[in-house]
Amino acid sequence: MLTLYFSPGACSMASHIGLEESGAQYEERPTLLAKGEQKTDAYLKVNPRGKVPALVVDGHVITENTAILTYVGRAFPAKKLLPADPVGEAHCIGTMAWFSNTVHPAYQRFGFPARFAEGEAAQASVKELGRKAFWDALSEVDRLLGSKQWMMGSQYTVADPYALVFYGWGVRSGLPMGELKNYTAWKERMLARPAVRKILESEKNVLVQPA
Repeated sequence: MLTLYFSPGACSMASHIGLEESGAQYEERPTLLAKGEQKTDAYLKVNPRGKVPALVVDGHVITENTAILTYVGRAFPAKKLLPADPVGEAHCIGTMAWFSNTVHPAYQRFGFPARFAEGEAAQASVKELGRKAFWDALSEVDRLLGSKQWMMGSQYTVADPYALVFYGWGVRSGLPMGELKNYTAWKERMLARPAVRKILESEKNVLVQPA
């Protein structure tokens, strides 16, 4: 049995979509960050780091989107959510690792500067530097996509729902996402996928909310 702990609006949306795409039967356990539910004693027994997502697989806990999505891709090979060749798979995992260690932290500095500095002036500097770094990363995603159908090329993979997290965060932050033509066209292809739209609607994501 699979159990996914996630919070709507958080990066855990990537794993939520990945599981839905896999066709696996799983139990949803919303863990609302805004209410501090990730810091409760009950959740800390699942993930002592107090973060989402967390996926429980037959009593074993997997944390971090990159690990969860890699597991999903390998556990359900018929869905072809990871490239079949070792180099392609490594490239896919590397892309997700970049999302985790570069793109996500840039957004955190932009969106939550008080976590990184004290005082209004210092926080304003952190926020502006974070905004620039996040926009640069989004622009790199746009360049990486180019004319490709999906992040890894012609094959839809678990890297795609992870990339969608940041497009949504850009929209939510008021960034001019429409200027990123490749990324925006890809976003529309993502929204046409039933599994993607199902999760976005269930999480009330900004990408499917009325303007």
